[in-house]
Amino acid sequence: MRRARQLKSRAERLSAPKKDDISPKRAPRSPAFSQALTNARSYAKDPERLRQLFKEAVKKAPTIPRDPFKDLWAYFQAMLRLIRAYYRREYRNVPLQNLVMIVGAIIYILNPFDLIPDWIAGLGFADDAVVLAFAVRQTRQTLDDFMTWEIASRERPAL
Repeated sequence: MRRARQLKSRAERLSAPKKDDISPKRAPRSPAFSQALTNARSYAKDPERLRQLFKEAVKKAPTIPRDPFKDLWAYFQAMLRLIRAYYRREYRNVPLQNLVMIVGAIIYILNPFDLIPDWIAGLGFADDAVVLAFAVRQTRQTLDDFMTWEIASRERPAL
């Protein structure tokens, strides 16, 4: 029980926003995150795998508690929309490195057996929030550019 409190406290400190900084600067040290990034490289090259990942993430999203992801939920949703637009070839202005980071974060979040298993009440999604915060920090400009593109494409008159 003491170890669980220590892990939760550490995860909260790592994921707590600091002024304009919403995430940790260093990559989370986790074999599960390293594996997710390795898997993400192959997903990034295969539109069908990206489509399957998107479908799985959309299916799981309603079951993810919002509390650990407070300030990051909009970016999580933007990541999912970016993946959809990418595999549909609607939006391709994504550096491969950033696509891999985004896909890796989604893979990690979908994995219930990561650093802290998701079924541990009050703690299971803390590590997911840290990974998501790190991914947002690394890809924020790409995500912001994508969201700007989304708004602009909605405003374009149909021909």
